[in-house]
Amino acid sequence: MLENATLADLPAFRCAHAQNTQAGTGCTVIVAPEGAVCGVDVRGGGPATRETDLLKPENMVQLVHAVVLSGGSAFGLEASCGVMEALAARGIGFKLGDAHVPIVTGACLFDLLVGENAHPDLAMGKAAAQAALSDSYEGFLAEGNVGAGTGASVGKMLGGEGAMKTGFGMAGLRWGDLACVALVAVNALGHVVSADGRQIAGTRDGKGGIADPIETFERAMAAQTTEAAGGPTANTTIGCVLTNARITKAQATKTASCVHDAYARAIHPVHTLNDGDTVFTFASGEVEATPDAVSVLATEAMQRAIERAATQADSAYSLPSAKDCGTC
Repeated sequence: MLENATLADLPAFRCAHAQNTQAGTGCTVIVAPEGAVCGVDVRGGGPATRETDLLKPENMVQLVHAVVLSGGSAFGLEASCGVMEALAARGIGFKLGDAHVPIVTGACLFDLLVGENAHPDLAMGKAAAQAALSDSYEGFLAEGNVGAGTGASVGKMLGGEGAMKTGFGMAGLRWGDLACVALVAVNALGHVVSADGRQIAGTRDGKGGIADPIETFERAMAAQTTEAAGGPTANTTIGCVLTNARITKAQATKTASCVHDAYARAIHPVHTLNDGDTVFTFASGEVEATPDAVSVLATEAMQRAIERAATQADSAYSLPSAKDCGTC
């Protein structure tokens, strides 16, 4: 029987946010102090990623020490350097002589036009990692306008006008001892749609509701605004599934691929040239499980997490949220 899971079911991972709410940007850090297997699948046409080539199954590195989800477009990759410094200072990473080299991978979304023109930097990444490793860590992670979701928004097919505020969401499922928890920052060109087909967040129709995503896309095509609304990594949904399953690097990569099904179910349209959509799978290896079981739980958890990224966000930066529009 399926049950809800939380970060408490996955003690091998420690997660924390850091953000600048005035600037409208932030980062979310997931640390595996002992290292964990990691895979990735990048589907969007404009990704901003770090060390994802290391995650290819044929490459040497087998354990990763942190995944960083960040705002700031390519500038936000700097936050991962701060995470590396914080981990190395704690002796986390591969020991090479007197040095420790933590493997830190990550992805960024574009939030430079929300709030102020600012981005997560080395200090912010270090602060998030230190919070995750703190002795007072309680295994709780906030949702909404926090971390990588601080400046997130959706519904930008007609440009910034009519967009809505989204943020960071999380959901987990457990089947027996097997647990999967999905974390995601939703910053899509398209709309967020519930499992029953309701429009939760997207381009506003000017009448207090949300426009149909297909009709909106047709209008954007006719007005040739989709390109203007884009550019490299101009949107991007970035997420990570944490699991206690014992799977290989290749199987983690396959799970990340399957989890993109959740993106396709919940975001319309998705994986466009103006998105850098990315999914990581981070597996700590305590529980025997079939790869298919992991993929199914991970995909279902991610679909729920995407919905929560829309429903838990608050209005900010002149963008209304689903809470205020009554579409939750």
